[in-house]
Amino acid sequence: MSITTIDEQIIATLKKISGPLARLSLFVIFFWFGILKVLGTSPANQMVESLQQKTLPFLSFSTFIILFGIYEMIIGLLFIIPRLERVAIAILIPHIIMTSLPLIFLPGMTWEGFLVPTMEGQYIIKNLVIVALALATGARLEPLKPKP
Repeated sequence: MSITTIDEQIIATLKKISGPLARLSLFVIFFWFGILKVLGTSPANQMVESLQQKTLPFLSFSTFIILFGIYEMIIGLLFIIPRLERVAIAILIPHIIMTSLPLIFLPGMTWEGFLVPTMEGQYIIKNLVIVALALATGARLEPLKPKP
């Protein structure tokens, strides 16, 4: 067996498993982190509360964190339900914007110095990987067919 044949087989296998694995990964991340917020056990709750007080002070934190956690859980569920990935990506966009706001509004929590993020800042910046994975998932979708 040649190196080219082995390479082709590996690539074919990766193409076969990467889509389902990407969708499963997005589900696990969003559902898990969402349920931690709903249960009040998320390590991000302090940062979320600080941001919420600056941006949506008219809501109680206890209400906001439950709604936010449910929102994340819905994103996760939509990624694993066939044909609903488009909706998941659409509602992921405001989520990513909202979860990136601490980099601007809470610099004391997210930056140790110029271009040196805290652990919380790193937690937010890693969302770039989630965006890339969600976009790659969307790129694998079949175009919608117009109804006759």
